[in-house]
Amino acid sequence: MSKFMREFREFAVKGNAVDMAVGVIIGGAFGKIVTSIVNDIIMPPIGWLIGGVNFTELKLTLPAMAIGPETTAPATINYGNFIQTMIDFTIIALCVFMLVKGINKLSRKKQAAPAAPPAPPAPSAEEKLLAEIRDLLKQKDR
Repeated sequence: MSKFMREFREFAVKGNAVDMAVGVIIGGAFGKIVTSIVNDIIMPPIGWLIGGVNFTELKLTLPAMAIGPETTAPATINYGNFIQTMIDFTIIALCVFMLVKGINKLSRKKQAAPAAPPAPPAPSAEEKLLAEIRDLLKQKDR
């Protein structure tokens, strides 16, 4: 049992597991913020523009079923909640996309920082000799 606990502790303390846990917690809080933005700021004006419709109240009511002497309550298909959830998802996906794009841009800048260009190689002995001959011929022509 102690080997299992040791392995679990090593797993739980690794950077990746801790980073993932922090990401999940922050993601949950971020989701609540976006849901509030959508429900409290974005959707009321949209509902007002289309005639005071609250998306979460949009539903299709199915007829009630009579089973014996009792009648069941009518079932509803709450497509308004689905529309609301899709808008939430779209906004969250857009925010995450912009965040990832920004992080990638920053990491590319770090990688793209050019290193100092390598110094040109020193001329070989043969090249030095040819340069001297060239210079002597230029002096002779003057």
